Amino acid sequence: MLRKLCLLFLGLFCGIGVSQAQLVKEYRAPEKEGFDLVVLDFSSYKSATHLKRVRSMEPVYIHGHLEQTNILPSFSHEVKGNVLWANLSHKNVESDNLGKSITSKFFSSGKDGFGHSWDVGLASNYLYHLNFNLGVGQADFDLSQLPISQLKVRSASADVHIFYGSEDPNQVQMDTLLVTLNMGTVDVESANFTNAQKMIFEVNYGNIYLNFSEGMSNSSQVIAAVGAGTLKLKLPSDNYPVKIKMKTTAMCRVSIPKYLRSLDKETYVTRGYKEDDPKLLEMIIDVGVGSLKVE
Repeated sequence: MLRKLCLLFLGLFCGIGVSQAQLVKEYRAPEKEGFDLVVLDFSSYKSATHLKRVRSMEPVYIHGHLEQTNILPSFSHEVKGNVLWANLSHKNVESDNLGKSITSKFFSSGKDGFGHSWDVGLASNYLYHLNFNLGVGQADFDLSQLPISQLKVRSASADVHIFYGSEDPNQVQMDTLLVTLNMGTVDVESANFTNAQKMIFEVNYGNIYLNFSEGMSNSSQVIAAVGAGTLKLKLPSDNYPVKIKMKTTAMCRVSIPKYLRSLDKETYVTRGYKEDDPKLLEMIIDVGVGSLKVE
């Protein structure tokens, strides 16, 4: 009798495990030649998304865990005009609306609360243009050892973390790094490693954290704007050329280090600033309601 009860409980447990199992999907772009650039367009309405370098000869490898099997993504790839075009689109075909998705984000517990997770693997021997459209969720981008000439991330509500897991900066010059969120947080570590000519960060409601641990290897313009929230900026050493133009309101608390020299009531520079410096980091900061802290 005891043995039968144990088998019954085991069967019930296994049945529950299967019913709660997620669907696993894998996609690859197997092309290895005939192109000079890989353009990846990635769109997901709700997910936890992770990007990093993988040891592979294939330019794109995507691994996904999907909570609902009736909402299936589509994936396509082709080589055209010396460019490999890869596209993954994961749209919500249910009656779920964006308001409900944002509510589920606030009350979810950890990464599993987003329902779907994606691991995007790229190789180090290809040049990439990356476009991510994320409805609701979070995204972690480890850009170390990846030659990226453009990265654009747009989302309705997400926390976006961009970092370098190893101290391997971008070996090519990035044209544009752009992150725009309606709601959420942008956190960029070692932003100087991006080697980006232009960086644009815009958050309507939320936070922006930018860390320039060292100076830029080339000139760069940074635009960072927060409608309501917090903007925290960590500058490199005072020896590096940095120019900051701040636009704030009376409803914004401002904290800046004493070593910054004022050119006018909105513009500050470091001791190493020279207007024609080829490594000048020029920043335009705009905060409406909240706080701005520069250190």
